[in-house]
Amino acid sequence: MKESMLKAEKHHTILEKIDELKTRLDSLRPLPQEALTKIREALDIEYTYESNRIEGNTLTLMETALVVEEGLTISGKSMREHLEAINHQEAIAYIKDIAKSEEPITERTILQIHALILRGINRENAGCYRTVPVLIAGSRHVPPQPYLIRKQMEDFLLRFQEMEAEGIHPIDIAAYLHDELVRIHPFIDGNGRTSRLLMNLYLLRHDYVFIILKGDAESKLAYYKALEASHVDKDPEPFRLLVEEKEIEALQRYIELIEEKE
Repeated sequence: MKESMLKAEKHHTILEKIDELKTRLDSLRPLPQEALTKIREALDIEYTYESNRIEGNTLTLMETALVVEEGLTISGKSMREHLEAINHQEAIAYIKDIAKSEEPITERTILQIHALILRGINRENAGCYRTVPVLIAGSRHVPPQPYLIRKQMEDFLLRFQEMEAEGIHPIDIAAYLHDELVRIHPFIDGNGRTSRLLMNLYLLRHDYVFIILKGDAESKLAYYKALEASHVDKDPEPFRLLVEEKEIEALQRYIELIEEKE
């Protein structure tokens, strides 16, 4: 009981910190557009680089920028790696448009994100649920069989709507969206990128800063361990805490960048 109370208190303190930082960011609005554009462009490239890096893409940050911004072909890199960079950048643009609109986040939104991620890479499966069983290398979690996916996706989206109705903090809802979509693993490929984009879509819709999860070995291991704890040990707290801490880092960094430009 005491441990449970301490965890709840820690969770509340972290959310208070996030709210304080968001209030500080809101006080800076309207943000200077010229400086803001440059900051956002740089962060978008970094997000694409890190998200793809988690999945094994070997393009460097600079190479990712050249592929996306200049349309260059990098010698020694595969066509798939080039398409992953281009597609992810377009998926970021898509979630930004959805975040600014009144369009609800639905199954269609998720399928469209996935279709963008795999466009030109896997035409047959882009935007479609998998029809075969899968295993995740290095994980004890076994994703549900294909015939269970549609029902679990329905339940997932229903729970999402319930969480909104219950007034659960947007950061925790964003963490749930990522966590549960990865658990279901509804696609043959692109589950991680789609889940991270869905999480960040929700954060952007609620005027938070999107989270960039790093792809270096240490960060990647911590990320996977937190997901494993949720999916295998039924303990979502480590992943929720990871997302909360990364949002604090993202808000602090964004505020510093804006204040430097003023």
